[in-house]
Amino acid sequence: MADPTPVFDDLRAEGAEVDAIVAALSAERWAAPTPAPGWSVAHQIAHLAWTDESALLAVTDADGFRARVEKALAAPDTFVDDGAREGAALPPPELLARWRAGRDALERALRAAPDGARFPWYGPPMAAASMATARIMETWAHGLDIADAVGVVRPPSARLRHVARIGVRARDYAFGVRGLTPPAREFRVELRGPSGETWAYGPEDAEQRVTGPALDFCLLVTRRAHRDDLDVRAFGRDADRWLDIAQAFAGPPGAGRPPAASRADEEDAR
Repeated sequence: MADPTPVFDDLRAEGAEVDAIVAALSAERWAAPTPAPGWSVAHQIAHLAWTDESALLAVTDADGFRARVEKALAAPDTFVDDGAREGAALPPPELLARWRAGRDALERALRAAPDGARFPWYGPPMAAASMATARIMETWAHGLDIADAVGVVRPPSARLRHVARIGVRARDYAFGVRGLTPPAREFRVELRGPSGETWAYGPEDAEQRVTGPALDFCLLVTRRAHRDDLDVRAFGRDADRWLDIAQAFAGPPGAGRPPAASRADEEDAR
């Protein structure tokens, strides 16, 4: 089994980078709207804090996590927003302290997890390294929303490899969560990393392929941009269908982001 330490290190680095953005904000800027409708910067951080706490429960208290899942099942359309609203009501310093404490506790628990252990989640059970990868993905995606809201540019880093990998591995989940039968065969996915390197997944001789910049693929699978605005290409009918529905996260897919042209038309109409 590969040493998961680098994944845990990247999780810490991803959280620290987003932390540095919000720690410098005034209370008014915490209330700034983000691209997610109805969510401010505070809602984004509250969601990260809530999800980190859920992951910590999954790793350390299976019964406590099951109780949280039952609560989510009782309100499947609102539990995510409910968690964000609750945290966003806190003063920014208190919310930031909560997020810091939660992600530090989660990192310690993941590093201490026994080899081979698997933990429950809202999607399939995950090993400690996979849980860390999922947290990197979500921290990056919500951090991007925050950066967009406050006018900060986050250059892509090699940590995107984790986001891309979970996006590829979640292919069948993306079909299944929509009641669709996943394709029987793997795809070949070839992505161009931030430094020009190639990240490849799946068999070289696969009949269906997906290619493009890693950043664009990560924006697609986290549903932070519409496919029409990205340079990701599919070769094959099933691969093409996947790019319409791809998601790297567990739970409902949500509406996603509209194409840039649609947003421009809406702004012109106002």
